Amino acid sequence: METEQVYGEGFLKFSYANPLGALPLHLMVKRAGFSNWYGKRMDNPATTAKIAPFLAQYGLDPAEFADAPDSYRSFNEFFYRKLKPEARPIADSKAVFPADGRHLGFQKASAIEGVFVKGQKFDLGKLLGDDSLAARYQDGSLVLSRLCPVDYHRFHFPATGTPGEVKLINGPLFSVSPIALRRRLSYLWENKRTITKLETSDLGTVLLLEIGATCVGSILQTFTPGKPVKKGDEKGYFAFGGSSTITIFEPGAVKLAGDLVEWSSKQIELYAKVGTAMGE
Repeated sequence: METEQVYGEGFLKFSYANPLGALPLHLMVKRAGFSNWYGKRMDNPATTAKIAPFLAQYGLDPAEFADAPDSYRSFNEFFYRKLKPEARPIADSKAVFPADGRHLGFQKASAIEGVFVKGQKFDLGKLLGDDSLAARYQDGSLVLSRLCPVDYHRFHFPATGTPGEVKLINGPLFSVSPIALRRRLSYLWENKRTITKLETSDLGTVLLLEIGATCVGSILQTFTPGKPVKKGDEKGYFAFGGSSTITIFEPGAVKLAGDLVEWSSKQIELYAKVGTAMGE
């Protein structure tokens, strides 16, 4: 059991837990312009001075990086850094985690209740922006993967298959930290998000979602729609900030890892890296 080191914890608590934070939250923080402005600040070459202290504070291992820490031209470039392939081995299982982070997994999407706080219902129809699609997946498995600012911020394909075009659903950019989601889980289906269908030979059609968040001005896709991919191949990356991905399977397609389901039922996230076994 670990207590997370939260980047910007004071700002988050003021914005989402303090009544005085509601005004700046809705007038400024949730708006795309704020995140774009902050993202551009992180593109400034002067921000390279933040890299060494960040590595020291959060204990990141530069030996995993594809490039040396002093080669990055801005903090943002460091933030969406690539890793050496051997840093994230891909497990021999049908489905693997798509991102480094803290994961919650539910064998049946329609039975999700109390993700971070008991009593909060998960609305699959609003998340997908399509009630008929939600009906098809309501009894399928769902995995929420939460990336913090300290994490590796590229996301990958959880299974082998052929991805389709990306559908963008625009929205505001609220935080997706538990500090925010404990107050309002619906930020997940109100925020800007993207949806990609991955056609597989043995897991049906898998839905892949990326959720934008405060200070994440961009969800950048690096794959080519229609071109087959292998499990673990890069799909894209988030620019500065914490964010989330969501993976949804058809009913009966996958059995999620036992420890993932067990801890998620207790509202406790399970930490795992890209490529770790997620289900069979």
